[in-house]
Amino acid sequence: MSRFDEIKNLVMGLEADFEKFYEKGNQAAGTRVRKGMQDLKTMAQDIRKEVQDKKNAG
Repeated sequence: MSRFDEIKNLVMGLEADFEKFYEKGNQAAGTRVRKGMQDLKTMAQDIRKEVQDKKNAG
């Protein structure tokens, strides 16, 4: 479950930047949101590969 916790922490860490960007129009926060979402995409892809490998091994 640690992988799930990593994703949860990443998303929760972006909450303030989402708020700053969408509610206050802070452009730098938008950049941080985009970077965080790219990290989330990469993490999700790694987890997908890990699950597929484990499924195929067992």
